[in-house]
Amino acid sequence: MTENKIEEIVYDVREFNRMYTRKLGLLNKGLLRTRFSLSQARVIFELAQQEEINSSEIAQKLGMDYGYLSRILSAFDKDGLITKEKSNTDGRQWILRLTKEGRKEFQNLNNRSSEEIREILEPVSSEDQYRLVNAMHTIDKILNPKSNHSPFFFIRQHRAGDIGWIVHRHGVIYNEEYGWDETFEALTAEILADFIQNYDSKRERIWIAEENGEKVGSVMIVDGGDRVAKLRLFLVEPEARGKGIGKKLLEECIDFSKRNGYKTIKLWTQSNLLAARHLYSKYGFELIDEEPCIRFGHELVSEVWELKLK
Repeated sequence: MTENKIEEIVYDVREFNRMYTRKLGLLNKGLLRTRFSLSQARVIFELAQQEEINSSEIAQKLGMDYGYLSRILSAFDKDGLITKEKSNTDGRQWILRLTKEGRKEFQNLNNRSSEEIREILEPVSSEDQYRLVNAMHTIDKILNPKSNHSPFFFIRQHRAGDIGWIVHRHGVIYNEEYGWDETFEALTAEILADFIQNYDSKRERIWIAEENGEKVGSVMIVDGGDRVAKLRLFLVEPEARGKGIGKKLLEECIDFSKRNGYKTIKLWTQSNLLAARHLYSKYGFELIDEEPCIRFGHELVSEVWELKLK
């Protein structure tokens, strides 16, 4: 990377830093309309995360000068916000705990912080909110690779480019995992083409799951008539399984169907798709029909499952 390119990146990072600092109001002398400075608030937040913690641990976690931290802690002690107790294992250390009054101040700070964040996010669409948090996770993952965030994903409605992805990934994954031939990919394309040509936005929906900016799952609900919703093209990428994505997609289908007056959800699957069948059963679907067939280049047992909505 050239020196000029590095300088451009440094400039962009600094500009971003100034923008989000202004946006979150962290330069205010009194944080979140309270009597605490930013540094004091950070110490209170850290104390609240632990039942007990020593000053060295706080200084290390916050990257704070120990002398400066000591002055903050002395002020907190004087105001009755913390208790200090000599460590049994290291006489040089003090074990720190928030008092009842300290917990009260933390709760006030925490509530005000949440209120300000909600105000910032209020004009932002749900999809952009998820994109924002996803970007934050990406920044943290790059700059702090040892961080241990729980998997982050979000569910959105379909948009341009998703239909082709669904067809492609169904063709690839079912071929790699089950050996199904291209006739399954063709069937997927037919289902989606029919959906787009006859799409009823009030009664039908495609959902896409994204993780770290990548599409990792899909499912759809189409109107089957007689107040029956048909669940189709349920897919989760292999590397994204076990994170609750399939459950969330299925819950979106059930909630949407209930809201739109459907009385039943039906789906068609194959007996060898064990993980999906297990999930259907867990959510109350029942097997109502099965029939041996030859499809997609294999001898299969076709199944119909049904969920009665309450």
